[in-house]
Amino acid sequence: MTRLTRKALKNIVRKTTNNEEVGNSSSKQEHLKSSLKENIKHIQNKLGNSADLVIRKIKIGPENKIDVTIVFTEGLIDTSSLQELIDSLIYKLKPNDIESQDQDNTSLINALKEKAVTIGGVAEIIDFATLTTNILSGHAAFLVENQSKAISVSIPGYEKRGVEEPQSATLIKGPREGFTETIGTNTSLLRRRIRSSNLWMESKEIGRVTKTKVVVAYIKGIANDDVIKEVQERLDRIDIDAVLETGYIEELIQDEKFTPFPTIFSTERPDSVAGKLVEGRVAIFVDGSPFVMVVPSLIVEFFQASEDYYLRADIATLLRILRFSCFFIALLAPSLYIAVLTYHQEMLPTTLLIGIAAQREGVPFPALMEALLMEVAFEILREAGVRMPRAVGQAMSIVGALVLGQAAVQAGLVSPAMVIVVGITAISNFCFPAINLAATIRMLRFGMMALAGTFGLIGIMFGLILLCIHLCTLRSFGVP
Repeated sequence: MTRLTRKALKNIVRKTTNNEEVGNSSSKQEHLKSSLKENIKHIQNKLGNSADLVIRKIKIGPENKIDVTIVFTEGLIDTSSLQELIDSLIYKLKPNDIESQDQDNTSLINALKEKAVTIGGVAEIIDFATLTTNILSGHAAFLVENQSKAISVSIPGYEKRGVEEPQSATLIKGPREGFTETIGTNTSLLRRRIRSSNLWMESKEIGRVTKTKVVVAYIKGIANDDVIKEVQERLDRIDIDAVLETGYIEELIQDEKFTPFPTIFSTERPDSVAGKLVEGRVAIFVDGSPFVMVVPSLIVEFFQASEDYYLRADIATLLRILRFSCFFIALLAPSLYIAVLTYHQEMLPTTLLIGIAAQREGVPFPALMEALLMEVAFEILREAGVRMPRAVGQAMSIVGALVLGQAAVQAGLVSPAMVIVVGITAISNFCFPAINLAATIRMLRFGMMALAGTFGLIGIMFGLILLCIHLCTLRSFGVP
């Protein structure tokens, strides 16, 4: 590349950068104007004159000489609260409250904010970007003629789901409340359980298009300051168009991208989040999602249920040991069956070996293909049961598994022992409180089956060693 070409490229880059800086600075300085008509026209153009954008013009003040325009989004605000606001502006604002306007044209705005608007969170707005964001977030904007400022009143009234028992984490003993898709409701459920001034919540907006509200909650003095700083830095580095669920953020802030094991704990239960915060964790709320992320997380936390905190220590310990046992059953039961029948028949008692051999006499497939056939069929039934309507989904999965297993045995495709192994494996997979850990075991099970069918028990031991090494290398926000 010649010296002239390099110089030309530098000039192009410099001009492009300058143009972008000028464009950014001009967009940041897009302030409200004193003309009410121009402000309304600009808002309509910025929002595409949307069908759900409501613009209501009223007159207030002495002899109704002051023009005020109310702008809000239909379906996102509480109409009864808006009517109270309008009544306050028309009837409660006295002539003495409106003083002569000063040079900055701020006295009328102050009068409206301090004496007329008595409900909702009130804020002064001077730029169009903040104004449109508030309008689309359940705020009502009040614009006044000859005023270069606007008032934004928070009166959200959109439809939302009530607080119910979460379906993903049911229990027998304990509270029945679960998070919803509204972030204000979720933070209030947490405040009810932790009435401490040290419970701090910091709000952010992530997503260039969606502008999703994200709240970081922690207990000051208990949570590690380095972890809090790391969480905030990772959230600030996110540059994405849309954030619609916690999964969007989880993939962008986790330590390891290429691992089947979860490194961030997610839950729908407020009591679980409150317990984690008291232990020094940091919670991340995302508006629009009932799941709350908790960091850092340990692998043993995915075996813990909220019910463990409400039971006696001996019973809770027994249940956790049972879950750990189910972990190894769900991961290794089909693999051990394949390895023993294929390479290590001498490990079985003679009577049991003769019985299994008699059952497999008419089966045309080796043990590995037999296990893969049954596991794939059961995964299909499981996925179909989840996606089908709730009224028939559960019955379909249960009846389908029974009919399919019985038909496969009678057809001579699989042995009865294999049906028992696959059944106990599937039941053990449902014992994990964390859904993401159960999905990890389902995926790793097929790898362990392939190792068992190829190398026998040596392959299983090799796979377990690799899993242990991989788990030892994982970090959750710097914590092993």
